[in-house]
Amino acid sequence: MHTGAPSNPTALQQRLWRCRACAALNRATGPGARRDSTWLCGHCGTALEPRRPDSVGRAWAFLVAATALYVPANLLPVTSTASLLGAQTDTILSGILFLWQEGSWALAALVFFASIVVPSAKLVVLSYLLLSVQRRSRRARLLRLKLYRLLELVGRWSMLDVFVVTMLAALVQIQSLAELQPGPGVIAFGAVVVLTMLATRSFDPRLIFDE
Repeated sequence: MHTGAPSNPTALQQRLWRCRACAALNRATGPGARRDSTWLCGHCGTALEPRRPDSVGRAWAFLVAATALYVPANLLPVTSTASLLGAQTDTILSGILFLWQEGSWALAALVFFASIVVPSAKLVVLSYLLLSVQRRSRRARLLRLKLYRLLELVGRWSMLDVFVVTMLAALVQIQSLAELQPGPGVIAFGAVVVLTMLATRSFDPRLIFDE
């Protein structure tokens, strides 16, 4: 019986490092290319690192900033409309309610999912991933990896509300029906989306399997 190294050593234990530039797999052992005690990728020459530097700290910084902006993104108006009937401002929630009352249930549900459910779920999932890594948890590793892959997949669709506001503003201006301008809520919401994408990008999913 073998009591030394594990029967299935990890890539980190075998010093197999993936290049962050070209994604090539390199073995950081032997006489390979080095510069100032730093291993270089054999394909593109980028400096190799076993893990993304300050991954958890950077992800937390972006996540905290996104969480701080999430409240004003939902409370501040995303559109300001001026017409012969008067002026009106709408937040994300009031816009969803208007679509629902007008009978556009599918569009209201889509905007609600993309603008409320997805951003809040991303904040919760990212917090869970970061806390589990910091606590060196060994539970549900595959589930956590799948959650991370899901965050990468749905990240771009969180901008749906910003796209809708932009298209509505252009349509209204062209038809000269009224004057519609994006409100400060759009900027805050867009910042939330970008910050959560940066937090997801900063997080190194390989940390899940280090324990």
